[in-house]
Amino acid sequence: MKTVILCGGRGTRISEETEMIPKPMVEIGGKPILWHIMKTYSRYGFNDFVICLGYRGYLIKEYFSHYFLHMSDVTIDLEENKTVIHNTTSEPWKITLVDTGLETLTGGRLKRIAQFVGDESFMLTYGDGLADIDIDKLLKFHRKHKVLATVTSVQPSGRFGLMDLDKSGKVKTFLEKPRGDNAWLNGGFFVLEPKVLSFISGDDIAWEKEPLEALARAGQLAAYQHEGFWKPMDTLRDKIELEKLWQSGKAPWKVWK
Repeated sequence: MKTVILCGGRGTRISEETEMIPKPMVEIGGKPILWHIMKTYSRYGFNDFVICLGYRGYLIKEYFSHYFLHMSDVTIDLEENKTVIHNTTSEPWKITLVDTGLETLTGGRLKRIAQFVGDESFMLTYGDGLADIDIDKLLKFHRKHKVLATVTSVQPSGRFGLMDLDKSGKVKTFLEKPRGDNAWLNGGFFVLEPKVLSFISGDDIAWEKEPLEALARAGQLAAYQHEGFWKPMDTLRDKIELEKLWQSGKAPWKVWK
């Protein structure tokens, strides 16, 4: 089963990092956030990826074109023009990198890679969101509900702490960064059937708008409720928080060994 990752946006809300590189290439712990996402899928045996490129997509192509060499011990004989690989820690990934346009919206990008997913079920997620999601359970949920699309729903914590005050103004309780107001949000990590592509008419369609709304009206959209860790990297603040988690050695999304 293939995993499609949307990596074409400009990442304007984290422009401090994305002026020169695409958002999925912003590093956490010395590795692009895209690498972390792919490691999550790989942990469950999903190693066939289709990457939707756009803004500065050539940098993602360059990263993976040299990846095997960078992850290996090698002897390079310049006189004989030979390279000997001694051992490697490179992952067993097959990666298809597709230019889906600079201004194409998320639905349009998905439509453009139709030929690479064929007529089989596939997964889809965003190139800037991390989670400790159990992909096997997500896939089992999708198959049980027999729908065209399953979205992972999440309840992210708030940015600010909440205080419960008494009439005198004293704080009765304080809750740091509580979860939202019981609303479930689109957290990515979709499982899709090929027929969903018929709900997308062209490049100017956002996957999160007309297609998902139409699938919901048709009773073909299920929500897998993920109550564990989930965090998008939308701002520099988010990037710093994710980096701190990684450096602590307790990054919740590191589900691989």
